[in-house]
Amino acid sequence: MGVIQVQESGLFTTVQDLGREGFGPLGVSASGAADAISLRLANRLVGNAEGAAGLEMMLLGGTFVFPDGAIVALTGSDFGATVEGAQVALWTSMEVKPGQTLRLGPTRSGARCYLCVRGGIEVKPFLGSASTHILSGLGGHEGRSLRKGDMLKIGPANRAVPKRRLSANALKHVLPRKVLRVTPGPQSDWFPEAAQRMFYESRYRVAEESNRMGIRLEGVAFAEGAGGKMISEGVSLGAIQVPDGGQPIILFVEQQTTGGYPKIANVISADFHGLGQLRPRDEIRFERVDRETARVLLREQEQFLASEELTLE
Repeated sequence: MGVIQVQESGLFTTVQDLGREGFGPLGVSASGAADAISLRLANRLVGNAEGAAGLEMMLLGGTFVFPDGAIVALTGSDFGATVEGAQVALWTSMEVKPGQTLRLGPTRSGARCYLCVRGGIEVKPFLGSASTHILSGLGGHEGRSLRKGDMLKIGPANRAVPKRRLSANALKHVLPRKVLRVTPGPQSDWFPEAAQRMFYESRYRVAEESNRMGIRLEGVAFAEGAGGKMISEGVSLGAIQVPDGGQPIILFVEQQTTGGYPKIANVISADFHGLGQLRPRDEIRFERVDRETARVLLREQEQFLASEELTLE
């Protein structure tokens, strides 16, 4: 087993896996990778199980030393990564030799970059998951984002695998969308027809205040109380709430598990990974689809991700 030395932590780097499902009734959201597809593919490239823990970096990457070397892969957004000054390609596995340093800078494309290492990052699980839940300070590495000087253990690797890279055809399928497909929310019919039409015809800008709990949007506001009043109920990942101020909020991976605002729509599961790549000031709009279409799109996505043609040796 090896280690990763954190020389510089970047803006906000956390240990994440695919989250902890099933604890919503206890008030604990799933957390996990904001762009789960990028994490899954990075793990696949280095020969791990898709849910192994890796590092999620946001907007500005860190600097990491590998005293014993490692097989790594970077996926998601381009953070201009280098190893000892040489450029590192995204979506491919590579060897970092003992003592070498991996450096990442500011993003050149989306919001998040993922670093996975063969063997995974070994941390004590919380409720069956290695994911960092920032709001509660639990999971991951001491329940927080990484700091300079942290040491992360690399887990044992089950087997050696050849160098892999994502096929060009596959890459076209995993690029995030700026037109997010949504199904009607449980209170969609509470909103007047004019308000619904405005929602689907408008462009929204991602607000600076967005975080892993919710993606706040700025744009044409709904009229005060457009969706009516309601008592709190359970909410799902990707639900689009309309609070009293009239500016929508997309509930994200560290969402509250209940909410008392009407929900006009819900981002479909097949587009969740795109939410994880939204940066402040990005512009998006919404496209309505029915629930059967949403199921078909998710099934097709999962079939594609399971394909042996996804990666090339």
